[in-house]
Order: sequence, then structure tokens, then C-alpha cells
Amino acid sequence: MANLTPNNSGRDVVIDVRDLHRIFETPAGQTHALRGVTFQVQRGEFVAIMGPSGSGKSTLMNLLGCLDTPTYGQYFLEGIDVSLYTDDELADVRAHRIGFVFQSFNLLSRTTVLRNVMLPLVYTRAPEAEREERAAQALFQAGLTEEVFDKKSNEISGGQMQRVAIARALVNNPAIILADEPTGNLDSKTGEHVLQTFKNLRDQGSTIVLITHDYGVSLHANRAYQIRDGLLYEGAQADSILSSAQGGGSHEV
Repeated sequence: MANLTPNNSGRDVVIDVRDLHRIFETPAGQTHALRGVTFQVQRGEFVAIMGPSGSGKSTLMNLLGCLDTPTYGQYFLEGIDVSLYTDDELADVRAHRIGFVFQSFNLLSRTTVLRNVMLPLVYTRAPEAEREERAAQALFQAGLTEEVFDKKSNEISGGQMQRVAIARALVNNPAIILADEPTGNLDSKTGEHVLQTFKNLRDQGSTIVLITHDYGVSLHANRAYQIRDGLLYEGAQADSILSSAQGGGSHEV
């Protein structure tokens, strides 16, 4: 089994991606979805990765979330090169070190809010006596109150459901929270409230990487990258790419 002990030597870098490439074999030939992506995320940062359909952002999200492995290049998570891990080791990393927040919430609709958040603790075999307390603490961190704990997830609002999903991502104290279009199914006002929740979590020390196609959403982050044709840009380069963009691709990779 993989050693999941964080390596905190030197600068406190949580994500260190080096020359990451992902090539897919298709009947039409090779698709080079990522073309040498390199960047770092420090502990406690809120970083947005922005790009249209077909830009490579979904491929990058899958690699950061240990749902896929690079064709070549390296991905260090808390100092550990997880790009060399086996499928079983990657599953262990996903369970213990990564919290996922999805656009569609992915909650069990007929299960209470509290039990939805407790579910990852079952998978990681956390002591049963601790599960309810840890789930409640995560819900408080996500900005929810006790009055929703015993409600079923299909009995609460969309904004509350996304906060429950955020609490579920927090409950195992992950190294990173990886959020994929977390406001995509919400109206603009509710989306703003959810983004404020992420900013509050950042202020409490959480490390957040948010994937989005929405420039307005990216403005809430400490730093924003633009991904285009499998290449990652930051700062002035990203602004230039964004201003000259003409539509998006036809296939999300």
C-alpha cells in the first residue's frame, strides 16, 4: 500500500505538476489533450483553471484527481510522485487525500444530509464513534446549521445541496479540494454564496483547485490559469488568450 504521509520539506507545495502530457489513442489517430503542463499550488491557495470545451481542462482535472495517469510527466501531491502509482494506490489517494465537488452534487437523495457527509468516513474505515462528530464539523465548516442535518438531501435547496457536497469533500481532511464546475447548476446569486464558501474555506487553510469555463467564477480565486489546446497559461498570457478566444471546441477532453 502506498505511503500517504505528506512530505512537507522545503516550501509548502501541495500540487507540483511537471511537464504533464496526456495522449489518447482514437480510431482517427492520437489526440494530444495535454501538451506539457507545468504549475504549482501552495497550501492554502484557491486556484482556478479556466477553459472552454475541448481545451484539456477535464483531462487535467482527472489527472489531478488521480482518476487517470499521465502519458508522461510527473504529478507530485504533497511531495509524493503519484504519477507512478498503481490503480489501487491511486484509489487510496482519492479516498484519503482528495475531496471532490461536482456540478451535479452526487448526493444520495433519500439519505439524510448528515449521513451523506459520513459516507466517505465509512470507505476510509474511520472509527465509527468519530463519524457523526466529524461529519457535523464539516457541515459547519461549509456554512450549514444543525436544522438541515436530519433532512434528506432532496428536501433542501440547490445551494444547500452544494454545501453538503463541499462538506462531504472536507470530511476526510484532504490535501486538496477539487471542484469541477461547482456553480454550473446554480443561479447566479446562489453560485456567489457557494463561491464565498470556498473563499471561507481557503481562509481556514484549505487548498482548492476549481475547474470552470466561467471567467466570473475564476475572479474569486487567488490565481487563475487559462488552458487552451492542452497548454496552460497564467497572468498576462492568460489574459491575452482569453481576450482573443473565439468560441470553444466540440469535444471535452
